[in-house]
Amino acid sequence: MRIDVLGAVRAFRDDGTPVPLGGPRHREVLGRLVAAEGRMVTTETLVDDLWAEQPPARAVGALRTFVAALRRALEPGRPPRTPPRVLVTEGPGYALRLPREDVDAHRFQDALARARRTPGEVAALGEALAAWRGPAYADVTGSAWAERERARLEELRAEAVELRARILLDRGEGAGLVTDLRDQVAAHPWREPAWTLLARALHHAGRRADALDTLRRARATLADQLGLDPGADLLRLETDILNGTTPSAAPATTWTGPGVPLGPRTTLDLARTLALAGGDALVRSRSDRLAAITAAERTGDLALTARIIGAYDVPALWSRADDPAQSRAVVEAAVRTLAALGPDAPADLTARLLATVAVESRSAGLTPPERDRARDAARRAQALARDLGDPALLVFALNGVFLQSFTRPGLAAERDRTGAEILDLATAHGLPAFAVLGRLVRLQSASALGDLDTASTHAEAAERLAAATEAPLVPVLTAWFRARVAAARSTEPGGPSPATVAAHYRTADEALRTAGMPGLHRGLLPLALLGLRLLHGRPAPADPRLDWGPYRPWTEPLLLLDQGRDAQARTALAAAPAPPPDHLQEALWCLTARAAVRLGDHDTAARAATALRDARTEHAGAAAGMLTLGPVATYLEEAEAYADG
Repeated sequence: MRIDVLGAVRAFRDDGTPVPLGGPRHREVLGRLVAAEGRMVTTETLVDDLWAEQPPARAVGALRTFVAALRRALEPGRPPRTPPRVLVTEGPGYALRLPREDVDAHRFQDALARARRTPGEVAALGEALAAWRGPAYADVTGSAWAERERARLEELRAEAVELRARILLDRGEGAGLVTDLRDQVAAHPWREPAWTLLARALHHAGRRADALDTLRRARATLADQLGLDPGADLLRLETDILNGTTPSAAPATTWTGPGVPLGPRTTLDLARTLALAGGDALVRSRSDRLAAITAAERTGDLALTARIIGAYDVPALWSRADDPAQSRAVVEAAVRTLAALGPDAPADLTARLLATVAVESRSAGLTPPERDRARDAARRAQALARDLGDPALLVFALNGVFLQSFTRPGLAAERDRTGAEILDLATAHGLPAFAVLGRLVRLQSASALGDLDTASTHAEAAERLAAATEAPLVPVLTAWFRARVAAARSTEPGGPSPATVAAHYRTADEALRTAGMPGLHRGLLPLALLGLRLLHGRPAPADPRLDWGPYRPWTEPLLLLDQGRDAQARTALAAAPAPPPDHLQEALWCLTARAAVRLGDHDTAARAATALRDARTEHAGAAAGMLTLGPVATYLEEAEAYADG
C-alpha cells in the first residue's frame, strides 16, 4: 500500500494499481489522517475539519460512513469482523497505520531530516523532491487544516530545494541546478537564500554576467516586497564575483531538533542591527520590523510570516513597552499566525512565535487575561526550546520568561536564576547580545537584593561586553546603576551629598533621553529624585516641570501631602489602582504604604503590607537597577505597625 499527498490525494496497491478512494470527503478524511503522521485524530476534530462552518445534524454518522468506505477500499480482502490494520479505531477517534516510507509526504520529510544531518544523503533528498506532483493535498480545497499543511510542506520543500543546491554547490556539482533555482525564485521571490544560490549556480556554470544580474534583481525584489536591504551572504557573494574571486561556500548549518530551522534571517538583519544601536536607529528598527511583518502577512505565506515575526530576537530588559501600539500589533500578528499554523506547526516556529508574544507583552500595560496569555506563552516557548536543544532559541524564550516574572513583589532571586541561565547559555554558545542581557538581569537582581558589590561586578562585565560588541545602550543603563549606588551610599558616613547624587541622576537621564527608549525614560528621573529625598527624610520634589509619566497615580498622594493638600491626597490615594506587575512595583507599593500611613488609611496600609511581605529583604525600586527608595522593610514595618494598631 502506498499513499501520496504531494499533489492530489491518491493511493496505490503494492502492484501499482490505483485504489478507488471515493469522493472528495473520503479523500479529505484520508488526507487528514496522513497529516496526523500516525497520531490519533478524534472524531470531534475530524467533524470540525470536514465541516468548518456548521456540521450537519448527522455529521458523526457521515464520518463513520466515509471511514467504512475507506477501509473497504484500502483493505478489500479483509475478512468480515476482522479488525482493520490500516485505518484503525483508536480511543475516541481514528489513526492511519502505515510505515512512513509508504507515504510520500513522510518519506520526503525524513529525507530532508537526514540530509540536514548528513550532507551525503543529498541524492535521496533529490529523489524525494522529484516525487512532488503539485501543491500538497491539491484536491482538498476550502479546508483550514489542508491550507496549514500545504503551507508547512511548501516551506519544507523550499528549504529542501535550497539545502540540496547548497550541498551540491559546496561540492562543486552545480550542473542542472540553474533551472531548479530559477523555478524556486519565481515561486518564492522573497527568499534571499534562493537568489544567492541561483547566482552561485550561474557563476559555477561560467555565466558571470547572469549571476551579477540575478543579484541586482534580488536587491530590487527584496526592496519592493519587504522594504529591506539584502543580507550579508548576498552582499558577500556579489563582492566575490565582482572581485573575480571564487565565491566562498555558504556557512554550514547545524540542524537541531525535529522542527524546521529558521535558516538565514536576512530579511530582518537591518532591523535587528538598528535595534542594538539605540537612539534614532532603535526607533527606525521598530518601524522596519512592523513593515516587514505587514509585508510578510500580505504574501499569505504563513511560514514566511512566522519566520519574520520570530526572527527579531533582540534582547529586551524593561517591562514597559517603548511603543505600546507597535508591541500590541506584533503580539496580535504572532497570535494570528500561531492560530493559522495550528497545533502541528514546526516546533521551532511555534516556540519563536510564543517567545515573541512573551517578550512583546510587556507586563506593565496588560490586562489580566493578556498577562495570563503572555505567561503561558513564556512557559510553552521555554519548554519547546529545551526539547529542541537550540541554545539561541532558548535564550530568546528565557528573555520572555524573565519579562513575565514580575507577577508579584519579591521575586528578585527567581529572576537572578533566569539571568544566570541566559548568561551561561549565551557565553557557552557565542551569543554576545544575550550575554549582555544576562549580565544586566543579574545586575538588576543583585541591586534589588541590596548586593551592590555583585551588581557592580555584573555592570563592569556588561560594559566590557558592550565595548567588544558595539552595544552603546549598555553604558546608558550602567550610568543609572552607578547613580543608584551613589544614592545608597549617600546615607552612609562620608558618602556623596544628595546634591551630587541628583546631579548623577540628571546626567544619566540626559543620556537616556536620546536612547530611543521612551518606555524606560518617561517618569524615571522624578521617581529617582523622589527616592533620594525619601532616603534623606525630605519632602517630595515640587518642580512643576517634572514629568511623572506612568508613575503619577502612586506619587501624587505624597506630592499633595508635602504641599499640605491632605484632602486631595486622600482622594488621589483612593483613586490609585494596584501597581502593575513590573520592575517598579515594589517602589510603587512602598509609596502607597507611606501615603496610607500618613493619611491614616488602615485598609490601604494593610493591602500594601500584604503585597510587600515577600519583598521584605529587597530594596524598593532597585529591581530596575537604576534607582532606590531604600529597604522595603522600612516601609513594610510602618504599614504593618499602622495596620495592626
